[in-house]
Amino acid sequence: MKRIAFAAVFAASLLTSLPVLAHTPPPSVAGTPVPSLAPIIKRVSPAIVNVSTRGHVQVQQQNPFMNDPFFQQFFGGRGGAGGPVERKFQSLGSGVIVDAEKGYVLTNNHVIENADKITVTLVDNRSFDAKVVGKDPDTDVALLEILKKPSDLTAITLGDSDKLQVGDFVVAIGNPFGLNHTVTAGIVSALGRDGVEDSKFQSFIQTDASINPGNSGGALIDLNGDLVGINTAILSRTGGNIGIGFAIPVNMAHNVMDQLIKYGKVQRGVLGITIQNMTPEIAQGLGMGQATGVVVTQVQPGSEAEKAGIKAGDVITTLNGMPVTSNSGLTSTLGVMRVGSEVSIGIVRGGKPMTVKATIGKPTEGESDESDDELMHGLAVSNLDKTSPLYGQVQGVVITGVADDSDAADAGLREGDVIVAVNRQQVKTVEEFRKAAAAAKDGSLFLTVRRGEQMFYVSLGG
Repeated sequence: MKRIAFAAVFAASLLTSLPVLAHTPPPSVAGTPVPSLAPIIKRVSPAIVNVSTRGHVQVQQQNPFMNDPFFQQFFGGRGGAGGPVERKFQSLGSGVIVDAEKGYVLTNNHVIENADKITVTLVDNRSFDAKVVGKDPDTDVALLEILKKPSDLTAITLGDSDKLQVGDFVVAIGNPFGLNHTVTAGIVSALGRDGVEDSKFQSFIQTDASINPGNSGGALIDLNGDLVGINTAILSRTGGNIGIGFAIPVNMAHNVMDQLIKYGKVQRGVLGITIQNMTPEIAQGLGMGQATGVVVTQVQPGSEAEKAGIKAGDVITTLNGMPVTSNSGLTSTLGVMRVGSEVSIGIVRGGKPMTVKATIGKPTEGESDESDDELMHGLAVSNLDKTSPLYGQVQGVVITGVADDSDAADAGLREGDVIVAVNRQQVKTVEEFRKAAAAAKDGSLFLTVRRGEQMFYVSLGG
């Protein structure tokens, strides 16, 4: 009661002593007029759209009795999942027009995932059908094209997310809870955040601009009205905003978009290195004055990194002139570079800075997520590496692609599921997965799959 009473008295005193601040913004700060965001919002709002989807998704039936430990022990852990059931769904999200002439709209992959029909609604309430140009689940980026597009579309200007600093003012625009063109403002709370959601490559912008369900795919803009991020996730125990939201940096989204336009997908390459975050202890051991950059702990023989002269113990400090501050930041930047791209890498070796040139190489066997094996039944899989949020929590191979009209799609499998066993044989790598699949006598696969915290079984082929 004392705290409440003191707070009430203090608040009343503050409102009495500062009547202007309590009701209206000050006319100026340090002699500079306080600006309004209204002109910026008016200019960029036509480029922000509502994205609504309809589709079908297959989910596994769960037997509620199998939540009882007695039944789990009696059945030996079997029978917890029933067959797949198809359900209809509708969802709402946001998007940003990035090319008015071609009708291109950037959004999140999870906004349009499993969609059979996509509708884009403009700020003036005109609606148009749209199709998917390409999508990249690893970055949660998708590119749409408005069909039968009008001639008066407005595109947003793409900014430079590499120039953002913590404390910069930003504005989020989207459609939270179906409330079209809601505008919220805040600051950049942090940069390079990772471990936020299931996407593989993460280096998020964190902001306290209010972001809620439905904002996904919407715009995060700076005070010039330039797009600096695509709003994608929130951290919340209630499902609503608590002041911690995340956006994909526009530079990453732009890189992905370019590849989706040119090639229909993102072809990722590798350098062939294993890296570790720098710590003060490691910096001291390496004779560095401050703990900046990331440490190379291993270089694969014959890799592009080895050809470039990179060695274990090197500290990578820059990539194409931009500072490298974390594993996730370097991995995310490299993860959207196409095979054959040339990069300039700043390293420190023995306390001496130097620069090397390297070429992004093709993934080796086990790193690639490409597979045309008929036994895969429309699945593309890859190893769980250190960039995955599931790394160290589960052993298996992660599904990175599910072909339309395939056995895998019919069974309800989806990207992000982890296959932990094939025909009751545990698999930890893509190579083990392929060997187990090839050993199937009749070509049928009985998969043990983990999705989130749930385990279930799927039978393919046969």
